[in-house]
Amino acid sequence: MGTSRDRRNPETTIERSLMMSRIRGKDTRIEVYFRKLLFQKGYRYRKNVRKLPGHPDLLFRRFNTVIFINGCFWHRHSGCRYATSPKTHTEFWMAKFAANISRDETNRAKLLREGYKVLVIWECLVKKMMKDRELEQRVIEETLEFMIDSDQDLLVLEWLYFFLSTTFHVSAMVLSCPHRRGWI
Repeated sequence: MGTSRDRRNPETTIERSLMMSRIRGKDTRIEVYFRKLLFQKGYRYRKNVRKLPGHPDLLFRRFNTVIFINGCFWHRHSGCRYATSPKTHTEFWMAKFAANISRDETNRAKLLREGYKVLVIWECLVKKMMKDRELEQRVIEETLEFMIDSDQDLLVLEWLYFFLSTTFHVSAMVLSCPHRRGWI
């Protein structure tokens, strides 16, 4: 029953269940890292607010801004090397990913209608920030500028960074992943 091996998966169902139970939905390493950077700058927030659509990772009431720190795999960061697709049970996974994307879009639209500024930070960007202090500073500065600048449009911003040699390009407040296929 629970210990039989499935031909398509080398793990037993118990082993697979244990692995999946260890995947965290909140207080992930990248989320804690990003939160600490903002806290060190003196910004206070509420985390994982259940009363708002999508339960944003961070809510800055003073700035009417929410931040989602999305995992590239679960939220399907287009073109990112971390957004791999499982080789088994592909129909199940594709349906699950499509539902995640649809739910993300619906929740962002609801937040925008409620008057929140929405910022999406991708896992790959935070991982790159952990290794590059200059990038860390730039991303935090851009985040704070977005939060504080009341003239900004209420748009969903997806941070995608394009790295071409050593130059840093920001295009229309859409910054991209350092692992975009074809750019590195």
